[in-house]
Amino acid sequence: MKINNLPADDNNCGWTNILPKYEPQRLDGPTEADWVIVGAGFTGLAAARQLAAHRPDDKILLVDAQCVADGASGRNSGFLIDLPHDLSAPDYIGDIKVAGMDLSLNRAAISYLREAVEEEGIDCDWRACGKVQAAVNDKGIKVLEAYRSGLDRLGAECHMVNTSDMQSKLGTSYYKQGLYTPGTVLVQPAALARGLARTLPENVQLCELTPATRIEHGSRIQLDTPAGVIKARKLILTNNVFAQEFGYLSGTLLPIFTYAGLTRQLTEAEQQRLGGDAYWGVIPADPFGSTVRRTPDQRILVRNSFSFNPGGRSSPTALENAKKHIVNGYNARFPMLDNPEMEYAWGGVMCMSRNHAPYFGELAKNVFGVGGHNGIGVTKGTITGKLIADHLANKDSDLLRYMLSQPRPSRNPPRPFLDIGVNATLMYNQWRAGPER
Repeated sequence: MKINNLPADDNNCGWTNILPKYEPQRLDGPTEADWVIVGAGFTGLAAARQLAAHRPDDKILLVDAQCVADGASGRNSGFLIDLPHDLSAPDYIGDIKVAGMDLSLNRAAISYLREAVEEEGIDCDWRACGKVQAAVNDKGIKVLEAYRSGLDRLGAECHMVNTSDMQSKLGTSYYKQGLYTPGTVLVQPAALARGLARTLPENVQLCELTPATRIEHGSRIQLDTPAGVIKARKLILTNNVFAQEFGYLSGTLLPIFTYAGLTRQLTEAEQQRLGGDAYWGVIPADPFGSTVRRTPDQRILVRNSFSFNPGGRSSPTALENAKKHIVNGYNARFPMLDNPEMEYAWGGVMCMSRNHAPYFGELAKNVFGVGGHNGIGVTKGTITGKLIADHLANKDSDLLRYMLSQPRPSRNPPRPFLDIGVNATLMYNQWRAGPER
């Protein structure tokens, strides 16, 4: 089967551009392995690390068409969120047992990443400072109150933050109320991903800039790449929407892009005018609103705007349109600053499904897949990558049994009806977010 559609992200991501120069590791010729993992994001990195621990004598290849962190793993806002957030439920918690399992999954992911960061000395601006979910009007405040009620039912710590305390913390008077939850960790996501890649076990070979252009199934898996043929006993797909290009999950996954901007570093005078805490993270009461961060190196990140890019590839037109909304969101929140131009602006893909279900487990003989994390890929990607390796090593756990019991992504309507429906939904919800955006 020929693979025609490959990842193609823009090169404007702020998180990667502010890091030191990076030298990718490439495949240097034909090779054979016990395992080949396609997709070196947080899911693939966790799967490779855990599988190597279970099978130290096996050779494992971790392959990616781009460099580590050039894809979604380095393009998110850097929130490691521990809490569930079911948008379909009135209290954003829904079924208490499901919410409890999601809480356990997310916290297990944070613990797993914290251990790796501490043991390997990964410098990724790890800040266990919690997050604020913020509202700008009465409609948003009702959302926060419903979520607080749900979190109380779950037994998760949280407390409301009033207008004056919000301004004292954030430096901006834009928000009317907030809901603080202490379990979230903020990171520089590209630095975390590259740190995890740099410290992979010795029996894992990382092959960046190594796109698979053809796959052949038989007694062994064969992947053709520009650098040579890869042959392996088993294949694990951790490449989200691009799993469809390998012949699996066709017509079930939705590549939804979201967009972010990162300012230059604020001057000392600007920092004094802003005031507030030295770093923080805010997510919106409305899921189509703006996510905002003040980073430890004193930049402001604003993420908003969505587009449906059916091929999973970057769209320059969509990015240019999103930049206007990013700047508008920034100006509305920080009128006291000197309106520094967004030094970087970029898009990144989220792998969604219509029923919000992931894919996890066996896809075919000797082929396994993990993906479809529906916007929470850092935590869910990490823990499900670890769990698929546990599954393949016959290691049982409550979390693994829970993931194996999950439904698969549902089928999408045919195109062009799919495009019309998704685009109309995105446009309506972004308009409906109003000042939250």
